[in-house]
Amino acid sequence: MKNFNITIPAVNHEVRAFQAAAGDTEEVMALLVRTAQWLQSKGSTQWNELLEGKDVHGMAQSILDGDVFVFKNKENKMVGAVMLPQKASAWDLELWGDDLEEAIYLHRLAIDRNTAGKNLGADILDWVTNGISFNGKSVIRLDCIATNESLNRLYSGAGFTFRGTSESGFNIYDKPKQ
Repeated sequence: MKNFNITIPAVNHEVRAFQAAAGDTEEVMALLVRTAQWLQSKGSTQWNELLEGKDVHGMAQSILDGDVFVFKNKENKMVGAVMLPQKASAWDLELWGDDLEEAIYLHRLAIDRNTAGKNLGADILDWVTNGISFNGKSVIRLDCIATNESLNRLYSGAGFTFRGTSESGFNIYDKPKQ
């Protein structure tokens, strides 16, 4: 049962948003692994489990559950993906301490490195805030490793409010949905 509405399908003048389908799983996972490799090349251990073949966020199941959205350019090439579960995972509960019924939890925002540097990450965050609505959801929650300065700047620059740093070293942010 569809409990969301894509109100603005265009993320920007070149990219459109789609709900991921089962057939997108391999491509989404490849994008995540490439992102993890890029992070590693920058000295980050973020998403390292993907390089070992582990997906702690269960992306394949999340695609089947309808919680993943992909972003494709005019040539129909996947240039980004994001997971938007509407229920807190064990990880979210550890960070936030509660499952806010009105919250969407943003995870695994990934941008194809060939598309990076064109503000697509910020455009996707804007789309999550303004371009899709979920029944009964009014807040977006997300987290990132505290030491990733550029990602923290991206989230705060996109209007997310810093809510603190967990004992495990992750910053948490939230933002009201439009």
